[in-house]
Formats: sequence, structure tokens, C-alpha cells
Amino acid sequence: MAWRYPIDREIADHHGIRKFGFHGLSHRYMLEHYAGCVGKRSDDLSLVTLHLESGCSACAISQGKSVDTTMGFTPLEGLMMGTRSGSIDPAIIPYLVRHGGKSPDDVLDLLNKRSGLMAISGTSLDTRELVKRGDQAAKLAMAMFSYRVRLAVGAYLAALGQVDAVLFGGGIGEDSPWLRSDVCAGLVGWGLELDHEVNARSTEGMARISTDDSRLQAWTIPVEEGLQIAHECFMVSEAYS
Repeated sequence: MAWRYPIDREIADHHGIRKFGFHGLSHRYMLEHYAGCVGKRSDDLSLVTLHLESGCSACAISQGKSVDTTMGFTPLEGLMMGTRSGSIDPAIIPYLVRHGGKSPDDVLDLLNKRSGLMAISGTSLDTRELVKRGDQAAKLAMAMFSYRVRLAVGAYLAALGQVDAVLFGGGIGEDSPWLRSDVCAGLVGWGLELDHEVNARSTEGMARISTDDSRLQAWTIPVEEGLQIAHECFMVSEAYS
């Protein structure tokens, strides 16, 4: 239901067109690290995890298993990113080919390398620089970015039904209090109460940024993908030893 695209099934199956998703190591790390911190088993948790860096994705985790993710057949689908557009109306591609004098490869280059935060701000994909600039283009880029993250979180909360926590990982997720505040502002109805003081001072390291009595928790978790790779390799070696 989640990984199949609503196109002709025979064509999709013949060409292997389906949602694959990316950043699995990051989402797995957040799941297992959070489980260890709260003293629960991974398969007892339902989470929305956010990998937010130059490349961005959200993942819906039900009872320890990924059931949906924003990236798809390629890493271009999903959230607005550093230089990638994320999801757009697919009709834009042939429109630019027919009316913009571009080849399909030109359009893909535009969507992958000259879109996202870089395109809207006009100068940078680094959100730390955009915060310092504070001009209209920078504000628009950050507003569009956080809005699309909030949409993804809301969609996954609805898909999962019952969620323990929203986890912010990756460089942008870890060091951007403004982003976490924007995203969490839309989750009050789900029982998330942000601790604004903790959120404001949490720019590195792991922290719970929701209040003690918040029904839906929010945390920042620095992701160590290299450590997760080492852990996965160890688990495989143990299984075959």
C-alpha cells in the first residue's frame, strides 16, 4: 500500500518502479538510540523520525518497523532539501521541456542540484547562514522548508494513529531550534507541548525538547551513521559465528 505507486501495475513491476526510501541507517539509529534512552524495546515504539541535512527524509515507524518514508524511487521525492526540490507536480517536467527549452536531463539537474533551500534563498543551502541573513528570501526558504517538514509529520501521525515521539536528527534537525519550534507548533492538537527554553538552548547533543507531561514527546538525537554501520556489521557477524 505504501511502497507501490498508483500507476499501471504491469509497467511498474516490469521496470522495478516502487518506493525504496533512503537514510535507513539514520532512521534506524534514532529508533534504537531513543529506545535505549527511554528503556523500551524498539518493537514497542511507534515514531516519526526526521533526517534533516542537505538531503532530508521522514520515516513513519510502527512497532519498530518502517512503514513509510518520504523518499521514493529516487532521493528526489519527498521533503524540500538543500538543493533538491522534493515532491512537485510531475507535469512540471514536461512543461519545462516543451515551453522552457530544456531537455529532460536539464530538468532533472535543475530539480536535483539547483532547487530547494539554495534556489529559494538565492545564495545558500546552509540554514545557519540563512538565519544570520534574515532577509526576505532567506525567511521564505526557511518557512517553506519547515512547512513541508510539518506536513510530512502530520501525515505520518495520521497514518500511524498512535505515536510515542517525533525525533529530530541530522545537522539541521539538531542545531535549528526555529525549525523544531515551527514543526511542533502544528502538533499541539496531538498533545505535543514544546519546552521552549530547552528547545532554544539545544543546538547540539541529545535532548528532550517537550515538557514532562507532553502526551507526544519530541527529542533531538544526533545521528551517528558510522556507528550504526558498525553495529549492523557486528550483529551480522554474531548471527553467523
